[in-house]
Formats: sequence, structure tokens, C-alpha cells
Amino acid sequence: MKFIKSKSQDGQEVNLYYQDLGAGTPIVLIHGWPLDHQMWDYQVAALTDAGYRCIAYDRRGFGKSDKPLSGYDYDTLADDLKAIIDDLQLENAILVGFSMGGGEVVKYFSRHGGKGIAKAVLVSSIAPYMLQTEDNPDGVPQEKIDEIAAGIQADRPGFLGGFGKQFYGVGLLNKPVSEERLSTDLMFAMQATLKSTLGCAVAFSSTDLRKDILSINVPTLVIHGDEDQTVPIKATGEQAAAMIPGAKYIVYQGEPHGLFITSKDQLNADLISFVG
Repeated sequence: MKFIKSKSQDGQEVNLYYQDLGAGTPIVLIHGWPLDHQMWDYQVAALTDAGYRCIAYDRRGFGKSDKPLSGYDYDTLADDLKAIIDDLQLENAILVGFSMGGGEVVKYFSRHGGKGIAKAVLVSSIAPYMLQTEDNPDGVPQEKIDEIAAGIQADRPGFLGGFGKQFYGVGLLNKPVSEERLSTDLMFAMQATLKSTLGCAVAFSSTDLRKDILSINVPTLVIHGDEDQTVPIKATGEQAAAMIPGAKYIVYQGEPHGLFITSKDQLNADLISFVG
């Protein structure tokens, strides 16, 4: 297994697991909460077949990476991303962040100047600001965020199982993914710890990245489903596309949050087109 060491500001060293496949232009794939790098299975297959190099890593606290008790803020997570980019000596790379991973993409530009990055992609991203406030009325109310934390603490497997259904838009008459998909995702999610799961939930739900997102100075693709019940499109995808100069914005009609599965062929095609 492959690991890269990242050192936090407090001097703590964390081993980050990563997968490195293919050759050509490097594409760094940052997974969403509460999954790990394996969520990118279909995208890695399509992108490597198209002649690209894919680096997908597990965020600290998730998958095969170390699971410290702290360090789940976006400053630290962006530093972890920098450790990946520096250690692999990546140049002219493309950053692709899904959901929570969009926060690392944005923070990497504001904190590290986008070193080594030629293009960026935000997929179902939480950026620029997910929390509902007076100046962000389309965000998620604080009481909904509190319900997430309470549900995780009361019964983490039970809560995440229900969350997975919302993630993919599963309903009584709508079955876009199989039970096996939901079970596999729950298995991925349960490899994290309670601390990392809660810590990252705080980060993605309450971090205001509206100033940070103005630092993105490379061609950027924003993709979001207009039926996303997890990360509201008006507060995130719509705003990100408006705030990033020259951003290309693609709305997936009728698609939920987990469109990397429910609309995988379209996403793969759009990524390959944009990268090329």
C-alpha cells in the first residue's frame, strides 16, 4: 500500500493512503463525506482508459489513512492535499473535488496559491458556503446540521444508512442505486471514526469559503444536480459558478447528490472533455 506523510501545524504526522494509476496528465480526485477514495471507481476506470493518471487518496480519518483525534478543519485538510501534490511532484495537475472535497480544492488555492494546478473541478461541492445565514438564505439551516451530529452520535450506522438513501435520491418509487451500493457505501463510511466523521461534518457544514473561492485563477468546471437534497444547488454550485471568473457550469437535470454513480457516464464524459 502507498502512503504519504503529512505534518500538521502542531507537528503531528499523519499517513495518507493514496492510489496512483495510469499515466499522462495527473488528476487528483478528492472524495466526499463520509466515503473514501473508492467512491471514484467508475471515474478512475474511464479517465485512465482515456490516457490520464489518476491519484485518489483517503482524507485523514477515512479509509486506510491514519485517524487522528484532530485536524479536521479545512486549513489542515488543504495542507494534507499539498503534501500529496508536493510528494508526488505534480505539475499541471487537475483537482477534482466532490462534495466536501470541493472545500479542499478551494482552500488549496487560497492557502497555497494553487501550486502545480492547471484546472479545477467542483462536483456536487459544498463551496462556497453551505450553512444558512442572513446573507446566505439558500443554505442548510443550523437545526438540520445539528440533526446530523445528533444522529451520528446516537446511532452512526443507522444514521449513515438513511443518509445514503438521500445521497442518491432513493424513494418509495425511485431506486437509482442497488441495496448493494448502499451497503458498500456504509462499509466505506464505517472505516472512519466517530471523531473524524463528526469533525468533518462540522467543517463542510460551517466553513465559509466565499473569500477563499475568489483565489481560484485557473479554468474551472462546476457540476451540480438540481435535485441535490444534500447540498442545495442555489447556495453552492450556482454561487460557485458565479464567483469563479469564466467558470463552466453544467447542471445535471433531475440528478441527486451522488451523481458520480447515478449519472456516471455523463460525468465521465464531461470530465474527459474538460481535462482534454
